[in-house]
Amino acid sequence: MTKALDIVFLGLSLSSSWGNGHATTFRGLLRALHKLGHRITFLERDVPWYAHHRDLRDPDFCELRYYDTVDELRRNHQSDLRRADVVVVGSFVPEGRAIIDDLASLCTGQFCFYDIDTPVTLARVAEDDCDYLARRQIPYFDVYFSFTGGATLERLKSEFGARSAEPLYCSVDPERHHWTGSTIEWDLGYLGTYSPDRQQTLEALLLEPARRLPDRRFVVAGSQYPGDIAWPNNVIRIEHLPPAEHADFYSRQRYTLNVTRTSMIAAGWSPSVRLFEAAACRTPIISDCWPGLDSFFPASAIRTASSADDVTGILLRQSDRARLSMAKQAHSLVLTRHTGAARAREFTSVLRQPRQMRPVLDLNIESAA
Repeated sequence: MTKALDIVFLGLSLSSSWGNGHATTFRGLLRALHKLGHRITFLERDVPWYAHHRDLRDPDFCELRYYDTVDELRRNHQSDLRRADVVVVGSFVPEGRAIIDDLASLCTGQFCFYDIDTPVTLARVAEDDCDYLARRQIPYFDVYFSFTGGATLERLKSEFGARSAEPLYCSVDPERHHWTGSTIEWDLGYLGTYSPDRQQTLEALLLEPARRLPDRRFVVAGSQYPGDIAWPNNVIRIEHLPPAEHADFYSRQRYTLNVTRTSMIAAGWSPSVRLFEAAACRTPIISDCWPGLDSFFPASAIRTASSADDVTGILLRQSDRARLSMAKQAHSLVLTRHTGAARAREFTSVLRQPRQMRPVLDLNIESAA
């Protein structure tokens, strides 16, 4: 796409990475689009839990604006949305259904959805239990961009009526995620917000190995963990780790652990941004197993584990030479295929493709959504 585009994103959050993985994803993509010469605006619902934890207040790669209600969004930003070349609505946007209905008839440019939570979204949409997207709205989008690839893309079209479904995986910014040269402090670490469907795996692949190896050091960084978790004495807890500190955090680990949500494992082809961040920092990765993992990292670039025995075996028996070779391969793959710049090129390349005519919006069938 040769001309500079005017692109408006409406997402869960850009200003705060507290308790969500959306902010980091949007930052990498938007920063790269800005470098390509596009004009970017990000509209964010002003909610107290993010307002109190903002770690990016004045981005230099886009214009960040806030709104309090759907009515205010319509009233204050209608002209920007109407004249934009592309409008992208993200998953988990508060009152997303109402916003999508407004924008579907308002937008004159391309109208897209960016699902950073695709398996969760589709499960909720199928049960009509999704407050940010209705099944009837999916055909309104010119492109449905998905964090999940593989068979889910065909399912979006055949089962949910998407006119175009394309993968747009998470990415990493190598200028912010790189080896910092810090001394290794922990044998195994994990970065992630608490999630009930990840906790059993974290227990098996990090907490149990920590109990078995009391002379080794472990670390878990992330917010919202319940107070009744029995952390082993050799596990350091970090409540919140701002994105600016991720690179040094990874650089201080011999290995980092990747844990995937149950719905993402079932869908497959759903890499976490933490995978790419760690690889960019040259940190060797131990991951749970899921379909499609080998399409991002071959076996020689990552270790997989399904039990505490697997993890302790890796920590005790894998040589430093093998460990560093694995990290080097993963690092090379990420810098080639999974940077924000790569995603920005993929995003604009998809927008070049011819589009089907958008169906007429019917606002009188919400009850059947």
